[in-house]
Amino acid sequence: MGDYWGAVSIGYNKTLISNPPKTFKDLLKPEYRGKVAINGSPLTSGSAIAVVFASALANGGSLGDVQAGIDYWAQMKKSGNYIPVGTTPQTVASGQTPISLDWDYNNLAYVKEFPAASWAFNVPADGVYGGYYAQAVSATAPHPYAARLWQEYLYSDQGQVIWLKGGAHPARFADMVARKVIPPSVLASLPAAAIYNKVKFASLAQQSKAKSLIAQQWPTKVGG
Repeated sequence: MGDYWGAVSIGYNKTLISNPPKTFKDLLKPEYRGKVAINGSPLTSGSAIAVVFASALANGGSLGDVQAGIDYWAQMKKSGNYIPVGTTPQTVASGQTPISLDWDYNNLAYVKEFPAASWAFNVPADGVYGGYYAQAVSATAPHPYAARLWQEYLYSDQGQVIWLKGGAHPARFADMVARKVIPPSVLASLPAAAIYNKVKFASLAQQSKAKSLIAQQWPTKVGG
């Protein structure tokens, strides 16, 4: 079962970026020339594939057709805004990647880990895309009921809040927001809950189709 998920977000160094981008459309502005990076390449990175999905949604594409996302990054490359430097904690700390497209929980971690970088982030309103992680109980588990009890805890309100404290959205996030059981201090550290109501998730078939199209076109249109 899906247990928690992240959403594609735009992280930025407030010291270097005086006018933070809020959407994929914003990222095309000339003021961001040589400043926009992605966590990895979509040829090898799941988080980067998610960025292509999100940018496709923001530019008239769909979960079943990410062509618009590939074309968007080809345009970003042509404009000089996209820099093919994969984001790492080191590039964030040094300022080498002033703007980074990454999972929201990674960008939240940078906020806490590198206060000198004045890091902040938001979820782009024009392309809200998420990716799930999952829990399972092995069919050959020596103590399957112990595993089930552990899962009961993970899916409880208490367990779900632990995911949220790390910046990842638990599977029952919307339900918990509606019941107002999430500590206000936890919600305050994240973008407004309403933006996450727009999140979309690709099926395994859609992900496979997207990977195939990216493998065909990304090297020539955007780069390795």
